[in-house]
Amino acid sequence: MTARALFVGGTSSNAGKSWMATAICAWLRRKGVAVAPFKAQNMSNHSYPCTGGGEIGRAQVAQAEACGLDPDPSMNPILLKPNGNGTSQVVVNGRMWKTLSAREYYAHADELRTVVLDAYADLSRRFEAVIIEGAGSVSELNLREHDLVNLNLVTRLGCPWMLVADIERGGVFASIVGTEHLLDPEERSLFRGFAINKFRGDRSLLDAGVAMLEQRTGQPCLGVFPYDADLRVDAEDSLAVCTRPIDPAPRGAATAIVRLPCISNATDFRLLTWAAWITSPARDQYDFVIIPGSKSTIADLAWLRETGLAEWILDQHGRGATVIGVCGGYQMLGRAISDPAGVESAAGSAAGLGLLPAETTLTPVKQTRAVSAVTPDGVTFGAYEIHLGATTLDTEARVPFATLSDGTLDGVRNNRVLGTYLHGAFEHPCVCAEVFGVNPPAVASKTDEYTKLAVWFETHGQHLDQLGLF
Repeated sequence: MTARALFVGGTSSNAGKSWMATAICAWLRRKGVAVAPFKAQNMSNHSYPCTGGGEIGRAQVAQAEACGLDPDPSMNPILLKPNGNGTSQVVVNGRMWKTLSAREYYAHADELRTVVLDAYADLSRRFEAVIIEGAGSVSELNLREHDLVNLNLVTRLGCPWMLVADIERGGVFASIVGTEHLLDPEERSLFRGFAINKFRGDRSLLDAGVAMLEQRTGQPCLGVFPYDADLRVDAEDSLAVCTRPIDPAPRGAATAIVRLPCISNATDFRLLTWAAWITSPARDQYDFVIIPGSKSTIADLAWLRETGLAEWILDQHGRGATVIGVCGGYQMLGRAISDPAGVESAAGSAAGLGLLPAETTLTPVKQTRAVSAVTPDGVTFGAYEIHLGATTLDTEARVPFATLSDGTLDGVRNNRVLGTYLHGAFEHPCVCAEVFGVNPPAVASKTDEYTKLAVWFETHGQHLDQLGLF
């Protein structure tokens, strides 16, 4: 069996490609189609371990969930995890492969193209439809020779494609018409239409504009999709993470989250809708301060010191705040971090914040796994680990953050300091209630969100027969 395919490209980064691809996956599933997501190359520090091993981008995990599937490395065969110094850790088929600069990465384009096509062929054999997501803008002309993820892939597969543009950014006419103008004949022959995303206001005011766009591009508008603040889907990367408090802080639970330069898995805190995200010392006194995960722990620790946040965090703790570190943030809370093999940093080692009696050594072997755990108060929850290295605690620090199902102790709770390697722990309301002393505001289940997203797509979509999915 060879699957029907649709490529979802964008006029820019954060135009809504991931959102649209997820919606189409959910829509097809509701119609009884066996569908799978695919993104050849993703650049993000938001990742997740697959059940059978390996890690992929978080957006493809959300898309797999929308399809009713377990995440699979074939859905995202290349994941680039930026280090913040001009290089990226390259994950191929779920496993660490190399650390490369952009120029070095492009030198491997032919080799990696085989990886991409093999992964796509695997999905195409197993499913009726594959929804392919592009990256950034489809019109990066200077990168066309090395392209693994956009229109070079479309023409190799011969699949139809649609374009997504974000009207909230402004310039939607120029971005759609300009993109169409830059297509070569083969790319244009496979182009099936454009969608306008994140529209606010009176839809009728755009009717004349849509007609102009259709006339200029020669293709139909596939829908004007409204901005919907009530729809929540895991963000692909930190660009799409909402960093504004949505709800007022509960009494006794005022929370600040440090937005690190190389933050990873910011989706950990989607239930903390009252939290303030900060990049510099704040005047307020908080009840909780959270240091998230980091792709470059030593570099981000240096940034904390350069910005004054390291001293601010210690002052907050001294004045009564509980400090929480997740993954790389947990490592920063100890006395020292060493990187003898230069896995993440040429610095070799760095002094930590000293809030925990712990030391961390980074090693080339990455831990990636999904786990089940239980808190000291008896709350059972699912979580996942994605980290390099190991943290050793002094014997007096024996109260764990949680105990894994195999009996392994994770993290520590010590003198208003919590550290854990478990991403996803705070996506569980009962864990949040235990740690923060309050129940998070109710949010829809992920299943309900995908259903709403499918309805959103079907309600506002037009000319969907053009997509060739049935």
